[in-house]
Amino acid sequence: MPTLQDFQTERATWCPGCGDFGVLNAMQKAVINLGIEPDDIVVVSGIGCSGKMAQHFGAYGLHSLHGRSLPTAQAVKLANRKLTVFAAGGDGDGFGIGMGHFIHAIRRNIDITYIVMDNHIYGLTTGQASPTSDEGAKTKTSPYGTVEAPIAPLQLALAQNCGFVAQGFSGNIKQLTTLIEKAVLHKGFSFVNVFSPCVTFNKVNTYEFYKSHLVNLDEDPSYDPHDRVQALRRVAEAGNVVVGLIYEDPHRQSFEESLHGYPETPMVHNDLSLGEADYETILASFR
Repeated sequence: MPTLQDFQTERATWCPGCGDFGVLNAMQKAVINLGIEPDDIVVVSGIGCSGKMAQHFGAYGLHSLHGRSLPTAQAVKLANRKLTVFAAGGDGDGFGIGMGHFIHAIRRNIDITYIVMDNHIYGLTTGQASPTSDEGAKTKTSPYGTVEAPIAPLQLALAQNCGFVAQGFSGNIKQLTTLIEKAVLHKGFSFVNVFSPCVTFNKVNTYEFYKSHLVNLDEDPSYDPHDRVQALRRVAEAGNVVVGLIYEDPHRQSFEESLHGYPETPMVHNDLSLGEADYETILASFR
């Protein structure tokens, strides 16, 4: 069985108190609880503070381009379906330049887990308004308060019929760990949005703010996470500050299950060598 030491790397370079530490901790605990070895995991990240997840997680990692973690992670999974693949990014990375990839990843439903560290700000570039910044938020790029309505990622995912939608808080490691475990076990695209406070550039959406505003659906016995209409209603009523398992459709087929002729043997295990006759045939086609 893997241990936490197996997933530890060099000292993380996030600001002290950054919510991304909690996300890293929860991801590591989740795969340990599931008994998944580091050699069987790939973490693909985008650009931003969250982009460092690929180097801090302690498994195979790929630091991709801004907003491009999802297409890269999907390619990895299709090449080797036996791997556990995470795409990790921030709200600016994923819901700005990466928004198109987000919607199509939901539609395609490849079996990967997408974890977004949502701090309502651009942290790495030192405090500009992001796609999820609250209306009226004062930042370097909106000194009088942003006038743009924020992206509502949970509502977007539910409207597009995402098969697994959850939201966690990096200040509640126990619940976040459980949510990530469920996301990994879900067959198909899994989306976990995480409130991950930026302690340096966002002085509004703090740990204290979330502790006093979050609505925990996991503690509501009347809530049915398999009812998408109820999920949409509760998210809208709570103003997107719900946490827990928001929605899961256990019956929707994944891309891999639906694709005709997709082999069980991973592409990377196929014999790609060419015999002399094959080589000569290919050369002849160019003469």
